[in-house]
Amino acid sequence: MIKHLALIVDDEPDICELLELTLNRMDIDTLSAGNLQTAYKLLNEHNFSICLTDMRLPDGNGIELVKKIQLQEKQIPVAMISAHGNMDTAIEALKAGAFDFVSKPLELAELRNLVNSAIKLADKAQQQDLSSLNSDNNLSSSLEKSADNIADKKIRLLGDSKAMQQTNILISKLAKSQAPVFVSGESGTGKELAAKQIHYLSSRSDSPFVPVNCGAIPAELMESEFFGHTKGSFTGAHKNKKGLFQTAHGGTLFLDEVADLPLSMQVKLLRAIQEKAIRSVGAAQEEKIDVRIISATHKNLNQLVADGDFRQDLYYRINVIELEMPPLRERSDDIISLTKFFLEKLSDAKDEPYQLSDEAVNLLQSYSFPGNVRELENILERAVALCDNLLIQAGDLSLHEPILPLSNASDKLPLAEINPAPLQSPLKNKQQIQQALEKTHWNRKAAAELLGVTYRQLRYSLKKMGLE
Repeated sequence: MIKHLALIVDDEPDICELLELTLNRMDIDTLSAGNLQTAYKLLNEHNFSICLTDMRLPDGNGIELVKKIQLQEKQIPVAMISAHGNMDTAIEALKAGAFDFVSKPLELAELRNLVNSAIKLADKAQQQDLSSLNSDNNLSSSLEKSADNIADKKIRLLGDSKAMQQTNILISKLAKSQAPVFVSGESGTGKELAAKQIHYLSSRSDSPFVPVNCGAIPAELMESEFFGHTKGSFTGAHKNKKGLFQTAHGGTLFLDEVADLPLSMQVKLLRAIQEKAIRSVGAAQEEKIDVRIISATHKNLNQLVADGDFRQDLYYRINVIELEMPPLRERSDDIISLTKFFLEKLSDAKDEPYQLSDEAVNLLQSYSFPGNVRELENILERAVALCDNLLIQAGDLSLHEPILPLSNASDKLPLAEINPAPLQSPLKNKQQIQQALEKTHWNRKAAAELLGVTYRQLRYSLKKMGLE
């Protein structure tokens, strides 16, 4: 069994004694420092599993300690002890890299939950360090280990493009914190998948991940769904019911489409986040909850705040750290690996997997994917249903959305250069058709868009002119 050592940094002897007693009863050894200088000395001399530090210290503040530990790349979760109600300071600490925060006066149950979560995270970090001793690249090894940890849960974000590598690195960092995360991005980019990955790589992985679509809950039931209700609290409340917060206790609550919350519910959510407590409908007292909040939306929250449709104070609470999911068109290198993954999944009952013809591959790689990864999966599901055998042809993809004709908009041929006179349908100018096809590398759908005609009109003209 791993023996843990905690560093306590506080200039109040009573607080230090309380923390020492609490952690010792949890079988955690402690060393205390009354200022930053002593804390730095102890950090150099010992291997700590966790650090608890006050915000205000005689020779500086706790955030300086957080940043120092971050710079030294020490795998030590740092929890900030802040004055009660000073949420702005707590958020500043989380942004600097603190694991979590606890408010004064200290509540022992909350403190124990925090310490247990931090110890779980420290154990995970130590296991990863041991597994990467034989590796020349600790970061690469750590990411591979992280991927292995979630592979069985089928929630790994796929892709080896630079954009996805950066996204996975940030996810690994976010998993080491309890800070609220806001996942932004277009529909279909994998926001819920990213939230699951953060959860399963974190110290909360043994507890529930509870997703909720905020736009799918009727306004009159929202408070009961989030916070639960007691028997008889309203008509139809025949028994006590847990809410989403209670269900996610110890784990992660994922608020998808958080922008759809009505203003009245935004106020209650803000209080729950700030106080780490909720009151069920009909209950006389609040109950403490231990939940990490990850939220997401495809809408522009900044604009909604400016328009008065989303509370600014709630925005700052849920958007402590933002994770922006890249659209598929910015990670086109991943299209083939994603396609292979989806086709293998769709081929589950067959001896051989479905394959794409070269023309189908080229068509997918030139497509803009306005619906992102979700659209790619839907396209392939439809293609599998339409194809006659295991080889999917371009026609089986049934792509009707606009094609991005050229990688660089500046390469687009001016219409006047292609077509000095209004185009007729069908096309009659063989030279202008050839010019458009060459410019789009013989991508006929892209050429049709460039010429300002329908794909069917272009195909008719190509056949008539013997260019097919």
